[in-house]
Amino acid sequence: MAAPCLRGLKILLRRSTAEDDASMNLRDLRYMLAVAEHRHFGRAAEACRVSQPTLSVQLRKLEEELGTVLFERSSKQVVATPICELLLAHARIAVAEIEAMGALARAMADPLRGTLRIGIIPTLGPYLLPLVLAPLRDALPELEIEPWEDVTATLLERLRAHELDAALLATLPEGGDIVSQPLFTEPFLAALPPEHPLAALERIAEADLVPDVLVLADGHCLRDQALAACGLAAPLGGALRAASLATLINMVAAGYGTTLIPGLAAGAAQDSGIVLRPLRQKASRTVRIVWRAAFPRRAAVEAVARVIAERLAPYAAATERESAALDRTPARAHLARHA
Repeated sequence: MAAPCLRGLKILLRRSTAEDDASMNLRDLRYMLAVAEHRHFGRAAEACRVSQPTLSVQLRKLEEELGTVLFERSSKQVVATPICELLLAHARIAVAEIEAMGALARAMADPLRGTLRIGIIPTLGPYLLPLVLAPLRDALPELEIEPWEDVTATLLERLRAHELDAALLATLPEGGDIVSQPLFTEPFLAALPPEHPLAALERIAEADLVPDVLVLADGHCLRDQALAACGLAAPLGGALRAASLATLINMVAAGYGTTLIPGLAAGAAQDSGIVLRPLRQKASRTVRIVWRAAFPRRAAVEAVARVIAERLAPYAAATERESAALDRTPARAHLARHA
């Protein structure tokens, strides 16, 4: 097995003098990576935006050039062969380096032009994107924002794999390879059924939510933040673990328990008929934008960060005013009208 593998690597590393051949080699590597990721020729072709026959033919040609079989094909699944697994590591590096070269060249010309792939966590996306997409288009008309929603761990994996350019998170990532910049801070609010005994209070002590607090499923940073705010290592309630904040809000509205929601979700929460109250300890989360330290289009990320921070500045100021007012008076003000 070692001989064809080494021969394949030599072919992959060989520089072609024909521009079309070099382009075809790069596309072949992308096709191989797509099939390895999706384990399905149809889905891989869709991800590469080509027809399945085109992708299959090109991979057959690549297998002939390498002198080895890359994938074991059956009616149920497609699995990379051991040799293919070895080649994939080199292919990822090659594709990433070529893309980095192109990105660097474009960045030198105009970093605020082209596509910027930005990940965003699910408890933030539905509430932040409607507020900032239009201002981003107005301020950066040549920059095309391509959002990708997923949980924090997956977004960081995609960011480090060069599949995303930046991400909007509510936690501080570890590692010197990632740079972050805070954008704004949003408070957590207690979300209660209208008939809940705590709904009569002006402020809610986080500990009072412990008996029936509902949280998101594992993988969501909001789950850990809500539990930490309540002083819990794990929820004490039933088996419900919602996959989305919208489900959590609807369960509260149906009287199944209480929860904590971020301030930007206040409008959607009130639309469902639940009661929102500020927290006594004023628990909050800081939303930040993160990117790879070596990313060549830092100017684009920083420009996006400025627009988002400016758009959310009135919201942050209103939050501080309402918090101060609630400390002085019993007025029941809510963040929803400012979001």
